[in-house]
Amino acid sequence: MTIKTRLLRMLQQEDVNFFLTNRMPRRLVSRLVRRFSRIEHPMVRDVSIGLWSFFSGLDLSEANSNEFRSMHDCFTRRLKPGARPIDPTLEILISPCDGIVGAHGRICGTELYQIKGKTYSLAELIGDQDLVESHRDGCYVTLRLTSAMYHRFHAPHDCAVEHVRYIPGDSWNVNPAALRRVERLYCKNERAVLHARLAATGDAFTLVPVGAILVSAIRLNFIDLQRLKQEGQSVGACNAEFRKGDELGWFEHGSTIIVFAPDRFALCDNVVDGAMLRVGQPLMRTR
Repeated sequence: MTIKTRLLRMLQQEDVNFFLTNRMPRRLVSRLVRRFSRIEHPMVRDVSIGLWSFFSGLDLSEANSNEFRSMHDCFTRRLKPGARPIDPTLEILISPCDGIVGAHGRICGTELYQIKGKTYSLAELIGDQDLVESHRDGCYVTLRLTSAMYHRFHAPHDCAVEHVRYIPGDSWNVNPAALRRVERLYCKNERAVLHARLAATGDAFTLVPVGAILVSAIRLNFIDLQRLKQEGQSVGACNAEFRKGDELGWFEHGSTIIVFAPDRFALCDNVVDGAMLRVGQPLMRTR
């Protein structure tokens, strides 16, 4: 057994993983890592990316460029044109990001799962009662991004984002070890609630990017979340229009996006526990 295999097995042990990623000053560590990742010294950059690749299996073959100024520049890389084909089917909502399928299915009234045996309230997650009612008994999918994945997220369909609610919070890890231990974890972490409507039908759907340890930095192309944060505002009104597959924003590390749609939508057959989805693949369809 190689040293790498032994290290990976140790880090993958649930108790060890939870201790290393959560029993620490999470916000301080996130802030320090964020600053460190932006250092543009070639040696710091190369060693950092090398270690990251060693532990995560990072694959840069699809990156639009393999020349990075810093580790952060590598985290937030764009892909080559055509690397993520977009399903053109009219009734299909596509996956907005690369991610591993976690909890998914029908919302029971306004309650749903973060993991088997652990539920949370839609109202507590998104903080908007009108939006909660529009998704009552609807469907949802939780997509978890790992550190090695492509970190940008995209519009699931032709749509207009009407407003964004920024909700400050903690930065718990969002991996299964933490989801099993921390009640209502998504409702505790920093997040943004993107309220959108489909251009063709006017149906409401919602994307909730959730920050996590080493992240707590969600960026959107069409509204400045940092300005909202600094000005003490929670809601930013907008009418930003997007075509299916257009980029909406990015994470500055791995994290989670939860997608919600009304009850006339259903999950596509490829959405199953543990499935690896990519941007552009089918996620939901109208029933």
